[in-house]
Amino acid sequence: MSKQMIEEIEKQIKSEKLLLDKLETVFSSVIVGQDEFRLGLMTALLCDGHVLIEGVPGLAKTLAARTLSRCVKASFSRLQFTPDLLPADLTGTMIFQPDTSTFTARKGPLFAQFIFADEINRAPAKVQSALLEAMQERQVTFGGKTYPLPSPFFVMATQNPIEQEGTYPLPEAQVDRFIMKLKIDYPTADEEIEILRRTGGKPVPDIEPVISTEKVIELQRLSSRIVVEDSVLDYMVRLVSATRYPRQAGLKDIDDFISVGASPRGSLGLPAASRARAFLYGSSFVSPSIVKEVAHDVLRHRIILSFEAEAEEVGVEEIIERILNRIPVK
Repeated sequence: MSKQMIEEIEKQIKSEKLLLDKLETVFSSVIVGQDEFRLGLMTALLCDGHVLIEGVPGLAKTLAARTLSRCVKASFSRLQFTPDLLPADLTGTMIFQPDTSTFTARKGPLFAQFIFADEINRAPAKVQSALLEAMQERQVTFGGKTYPLPSPFFVMATQNPIEQEGTYPLPEAQVDRFIMKLKIDYPTADEEIEILRRTGGKPVPDIEPVISTEKVIELQRLSSRIVVEDSVLDYMVRLVSATRYPRQAGLKDIDDFISVGASPRGSLGLPAASRARAFLYGSSFVSPSIVKEVAHDVLRHRIILSFEAEAEEVGVEEIIERILNRIPVK
């Protein structure tokens, strides 16, 4: 990339950073605390990926998703996944018109730009497959025809870490299609006090849209142009490779803890998420520190632990942290 192109990207990023800061300000005016969660949602949006959210009930996951869609002025659908849900409940179906004796397509709630899929692991495999096609192909098929979905198309899905009774395990192929998995925790004491101050039975305040969906697409394209040096790409590949072949990477102590390492989508997800995070920070290039910052979110759902890891109570977060601490930046 020429010096002139880099300078042009820097100029554009500096200009758009003000808009992103405004988006963050409006977003945080409704969602108290949860800085990492909000940052993760905006990162996934900028890299045109989908995000899986894990957290106990009542942590404002739905409010955050709806607020972000309002900030962006996007169409929004909330899907409550249940065991009796059918694929047609998401995609739509063909409706017979008696007056014309023809069938017309009635599109389902998936035809929105921002999708909030609540408790996705409560739906059976057929429903998950329908969502999988929508996420990967940006299209749905019913009645023998294929219909493109609107752009941008951003899926925010949640799964409950408790109450596993009556749930269906998410297929690994579907989990892998989420570019990031965000973990949301309880607010701090000060944040919870602020939540009580703000609510008190009052309705959620209306917010004015900050950017259009057309602008989001433009920002996504700009994000994909942020510079990643070959040395940083090499670092990303070595991180992902260490999840597959720990012993070869000099991590013999975790070799028995990993059953399956990150897929090539993990290698693709790291630069995409790193570029988006750099954009949010107003940087025109990706540094190794940014890679380390997004690594947990990109890799935690792509590593399958072994029985030995479960027996010794070694979690995936600890595995990733060991890899980040011991794989050198060259």
